[in-house]
This record gives sequence, C-alpha cells and structure tokens, in this order.
Amino acid sequence: MAQDPTPPLTQSRLEALSNIPADSVPSPAYVVHLDRLQENCQLLNSIQERSGAKILLALKGFACFSTFPYIRSYLSGTTSSGLHEALLAKEYFGKEIHIYSAAFKESELKQLSPFAHTLIFNSAQQLANGLSALPAEQRPELGLRVNPEYSEVDTELYDPCSPASRLGTTREALDKSLKQLAPELLKQLDGLHFHALCEQDADALEHTADAFEEKFGDLIPGLKWLNFGGGHHITRPGYDVDRLCRVVERFREKYDLEIYLEPGEAVALHTGVLIVTVMDLIEAGGHQIAILDTSATCHMPDILEMPYRPTILGAGLPGEHPHTYRLGGMSCLAGDVIGDYAFPKPLEIGQRIVFLDMAHYTMVKNSTFNGVPLPAICLYNESEGVQVIREFGYEDYRNRLS
Repeated sequence: MAQDPTPPLTQSRLEALSNIPADSVPSPAYVVHLDRLQENCQLLNSIQERSGAKILLALKGFACFSTFPYIRSYLSGTTSSGLHEALLAKEYFGKEIHIYSAAFKESELKQLSPFAHTLIFNSAQQLANGLSALPAEQRPELGLRVNPEYSEVDTELYDPCSPASRLGTTREALDKSLKQLAPELLKQLDGLHFHALCEQDADALEHTADAFEEKFGDLIPGLKWLNFGGGHHITRPGYDVDRLCRVVERFREKYDLEIYLEPGEAVALHTGVLIVTVMDLIEAGGHQIAILDTSATCHMPDILEMPYRPTILGAGLPGEHPHTYRLGGMSCLAGDVIGDYAFPKPLEIGQRIVFLDMAHYTMVKNSTFNGVPLPAICLYNESEGVQVIREFGYEDYRNRLS
C-alpha cells in the first residue's frame, strides 16, 4: 500500500489535533478542529487579498455544512459538481455559487439558473443544449471546461487530463464541434475553466496554465474570467504561495479578467481526525490483526482508491515501534484493510485510535455498504471543547433504500 502522499503535519498542528479528547466523542466519529480550519481559511483569504484571485470552496472535497459559518467569512463562494451540491451551497453558504458538471439535465439547468453565478459546461454540445434550455431572463454567466492536455498527476484515477479523458474538451474536439454547431457559439461564453491538478504545488499550476494558454489563449480576450480549477495544495507546509500569486497576477494583468481558484482539500487539509475503537484482536497468517469499528471502504475510500496509508496519532511504520498490527475494518470486503502500523504498547480492546487528516474526501464519500454505521460528525475548538453535531443510525441506512 502506498504511503500518504501529503507531507506530515507541522508540529504545532499535530499538537493541536492531539488535544482533541478522543474518549469524549462517539465512536467512530469525524472531528473537525475549527481553530485549524480558520487558520487555513485565513491563509487562503490572504492570497485573495494579495493576488486578486477569488477562492471558492469545492464541495466535492469538503461539504461539512456545520463549518460553513466559519468558512464563508473568508472565501468568495463555492463550486459544485451538480445540482445537489449547488442546493447545499444555496441553503447553507450563499455568496457566489459556481457549478460544473460533465453533463446537465434540462430540468437541472432550470433549477440552477435562478441562483447560479456561473454554469460551466463540459463540451460545446452541452453549451449549445444549455443555451436552448436556459431562460434568457435568468441566464447565469456561462463557461466551458477545456482540457489543456497537460498534467503532472501521477495517479491515473485522479488525472483529469489522462488519455481519452471525458472531462473537458480538447482544442481539436472544440474546433471540430464548432464546425458542426456554430462558430459564434463561443461568443456566448463568459469564461473558460481547466482543472488538471491533484494535491500539487504552484509549479504544476504554472506549467499547466502555460499549456492552457498555448492551446486556448486566442479565446481568452473578451472573457470575464478564467477558472484554474482545484487540486492546489495551498495550505500544505512548504507550498510556494509566491509562485501561485505570480501566476494569478500574470493572467489578471495580461487579459484584464477575474481569476478563480477552487480548492477543496486545501480548505480542510490537516484540520480533522477520525476517532475509532479497537473491537477485537486476532492472529492470522503470522499477523496480529486489530478489527476496528470503522471501514476503509465505507469511511476512508481513498485508502483503497488512491491508494494511500493514513497517519495514526502515536503510531508508525511496521518495525518502528515494538508492536505491529494490521488494522482491518468492519465490512465483509476481504480487502477492507487500512494498513500495517507499529505502536509503542500493545493494543487493547476498547482502545481509541486517532486517524489524522480525515476531514476532506471522507464525509463526502461515505457509504453504508454492509449497513456499517456512518461516523458521527463533531466540531472542536480549544475554547469550547467538543460539540457533537450529528450521529447516524439505522434510519440513515434504511432511508437510502426502499
């Protein structure tokens, strides 16, 4: 299993998350540290002020709406991947609401048009369909997602610019579509959007932006905005903020338009934990195995999809400490295994274990496979302690089905 691709937490951030009282929350439970979330948002806001960019929360990465009051005072709005995320943004966040989808239904466009700030289409055909479906008196600003055919993403599963990608239109495909539809279709556009990053620094953004400009630069004059998508690991320790600002400022000054950035992970990076309990200890195949009341496939699916090895508070790599265990989940999936970890002391049934960096791409990707209960959602800050926002039960499993 691959190692965690993100750099380790800073010592101050690690100490802050260590202060969350693990025994005082339900198990399993996600706990978001509000003080650390505010730190991330303050950094993102400083980049808005310095570069002139507008930064949006990507709900596909983090949509814990009980935290929105803490986020919306810093960021410019949200970006959604479809109708339901957009409705959540409308109900709980407000400000600018941007929506991109690989395909929109006509009924969705009619629901979105009264409150969307921008609608971004995936192809020229989708744009044409949208123009015919949207009422002229309620038409939001319109964008087109393009594929710069350049990427530095290592994991193909998360690479929007992999060969034969369905996300965004290449220049060749766009030119071909315009001949079949109408060349003047692009005159209806207010902006262009590209998204080609995944947990990357500003150097990858600059290289990608250069490739985008080379292929689509002739279409930029006259537009209102460019959206540089997500995948910017802005709040990661060591991220090159100066370079990010230079890229944004170059495009703003050269083309006299607005620049949007839409990170999801960076907003919640290193702000949350997943607290779980050891349910059983068994031995098989020469391994000491701990069964937890959580699940990789249900609660931390990126462990299996990316794959990666999450960090556990107080644990290390096999052999780093005297007692090594393979941690397994509650589901019947044979591969529901989180990884091998070494602990300074033997684990005990009933002991709490704290997984770090479990705010982004966890709650939004949960499932109730096998009827495994969803983790509770809690908030924490240093002045008020833990607040249990929601616990889940049988009804949440039942009501997804019929």
